[in-house]
Parts: sequence; structure tokens; C-alpha cells
Amino acid sequence: MTRVLTRSDLQTVLAPQAALAALRDGFREAGTVAVPGRRVRTDLPFPGTATALVPGLLPGIDAYTVKVNAKFPAARPALRGVVCLHSGADGELLALLDSATVTAWRTGLAAALGTALLAPAGSGVLGVIGAGAQAELTLRGLTGERRPRRLVVHDTDAGRAAAFADRHGGRVLASPGAVAEAADVVLLATWSRAPLLALAATRPGQHFTSLGTDEPGKRELAPDLLDAALLVVDDGELAATMGVLADPALVRSTADTTLTDILSGTHPGRTSAGQRTVYAPVGLPWQDLALSWLAWREAERRGVGSTIDLLG
Repeated sequence: MTRVLTRSDLQTVLAPQAALAALRDGFREAGTVAVPGRRVRTDLPFPGTATALVPGLLPGIDAYTVKVNAKFPAARPALRGVVCLHSGADGELLALLDSATVTAWRTGLAAALGTALLAPAGSGVLGVIGAGAQAELTLRGLTGERRPRRLVVHDTDAGRAAAFADRHGGRVLASPGAVAEAADVVLLATWSRAPLLALAATRPGQHFTSLGTDEPGKRELAPDLLDAALLVVDDGELAATMGVLADPALVRSTADTTLTDILSGTHPGRTSAGQRTVYAPVGLPWQDLALSWLAWREAERRGVGSTIDLLG
């Protein structure tokens, strides 16, 4: 039998702290898997793109994931798809999970890990540019992970920005530049294809987490800021082919380090109070497995979701 987990099912069985722990362990262990994960992306003859992430693998989990997403920026929600969780023993389809929810959780919470590791000590103000589901999960993940005391937010949708600020006790600002001026830590989670912040709009010591760098052509930070900062990614090769390093205007061609290196202690991360830092992940297949496995096991234990027999 295959368990089907909808968005509401996943919100029932997933808990931020357990998901954070699974992602933290995954960053430490994913490099030991012999089969590398792949991202396959294609434009469509419609106003969107299709992306597949395969296989999601982690040591100690006898299962793998295949994720297929459709991304249509003008739609609401803009991301739609499914994560297939398969048994590693015989390929049985254990679960079908809503990919928009899995993606928001794993992207937002992984961003919380990177932000907490690289943010300057004593950060007082968090700035959010793009008040969607990923930013929501990052804020939830930052609880207890050096979450700044105050919040400022900007979104091209003024109503969404206001609702986000109301939920989290923040205030709305008129532009990305105003957010950067006010904040010590800036989270960008947009679909932008033109840089929203350049070096001149920032100051020494700030940290930036850029989540809108998961496809070719998407840009949130200008080349001069990326060249000047300590640049941390989740995967160097994918960042170069389709992520933050794919911008031809960059002087640099490689990142300084990965989040895995910082978590494992092989790179120190931020080394001075005045250093600008950037975390710009692409998003990796094993992250889908980490959260899908967690959700499926909890759903099996609690009987959440529905089951179907696809072979019947």
C-alpha cells in the first residue's frame, strides 16, 4: 500500500525541531553516499519549468526519493508536484507526498541552519525579502537558532508583506534596499531574475541567505556583493552549473566552502565581525528524503493520510 500525504497531513506530522535535526545530520552524512544526487530541469512550451531531483539518498535509510516539480511563477501556488518515496529493498512506492510542502520545509529549515551558522553575533534585526512559505519556515527554524529580536519585511505583494509582519511582530518596509539598511541578517526568498541588492546597499558584517538561486537565470544578489562576501553553498558543482555561481558577470568561479564543511568543522565559517557572508543553496535530493522519511514514519505510526493500492 502507498500512503498519500497532502499538505495538511504533512503539517500534522512534521515538527520543526525534528526536521532541523534530520537536516543537520544529513548535511554531515550526505557526502558519504556513493551515488550523487542529480537535478534535471527543462523549460516547457507553457509559462513554466519542470524539475526532477533524483535520487534522494542518505546513509542508514533504506529508501530513496524521486521528486518532480512544476514551477509556474504566475500560479498560486507557484510550485506543484509530488515526492515519491520508494523502498530501497524492492522499489515499493511507500508514499506520495505533496512536493510544495516538502520543498518549503526542507528549504526553509536548511536556510535556518545556514543563517544561524553564519549570522553575526548579537544580530538584532532580521530582514525578509519575499514573504512566502520558505521565509515562514526559516523563521520557525530560527527559533532557538540565534533568531534576531526584531523583524522587517518587504514583498512585491503589499498585502502578503503586511500579513507576514502581523504574524511575526515585524514592520513592513518599502524596498529591498530599506530592508538591507535596517537589518543585520537578510533572508531573500523570491523569484527575481534581476539582483535586488548590490554591494553598495550593504555594510560590513551583514549576512545574506539567498534562496532564489535554484535555477539558471534567477538572481537576488549582485555580482559585486557575491565577489566580496564569504560565499557558502550546499553543493559546489550544482551552484556552478545552475545556482549562484552560474552568473557570467561574477569574477569568482567557486564558492569559499559548503555548509557541510562548516557543520563538520573543516571550515570555520565567519572569521571576523566585519566579514560579509552569503549562504546561497540550490537544494539537494537527499533533503527531500530526510523530510519525506521523517514524515512517512510518523504518518505510519499515527495513521495520518490515506492509503491506496496502485497495483490493485
